[in-house]
Amino acid sequence: MNKIILNDNKKPKVAFVCVHNSCRSQIAEALGNLFASDVFDSYSAGTHLKDHINPDAVRLIKQQYSIDMEEKQYNKLIDDIPSPDVVITMGCNVDCPMLPCKYREDWGLDDPTGKSDEEFIKIIQIIEDKIIELKSRIS
Repeated sequence: MNKIILNDNKKPKVAFVCVHNSCRSQIAEALGNLFASDVFDSYSAGTHLKDHINPDAVRLIKQQYSIDMEEKQYNKLIDDIPSPDVVITMGCNVDCPMLPCKYREDWGLDDPTGKSDEEFIKIIQIIEDKIIELKSRIS
């Protein structure tokens, strides 16, 4: 577990990037805001947009964390978010455009879209664990 040294006195911006910005990256933004807002600001974005956040992600995040992602979150392109200090790609198996940042990593997560609630919940739990671990590396 490597520490992420950003050499700044400001709260870093973390961008969670996925192709459609409709599922994994949106979950990461919500959980980043829940578990790590004291350490970093969370944003999600995509390279191509869907017109809505995945309904299963919305439903399960609301059930598990009482967060209504549709209340504060929406689908965004990379150009729609502030310039990030840290970029986390979700594992979309596509070439993400070069997004300038101080640190980058890929979480290699399977897309749970169209799968069972159990598969969704596994991905959500992995994202939660990775957010908490990322928080400890940045702080």
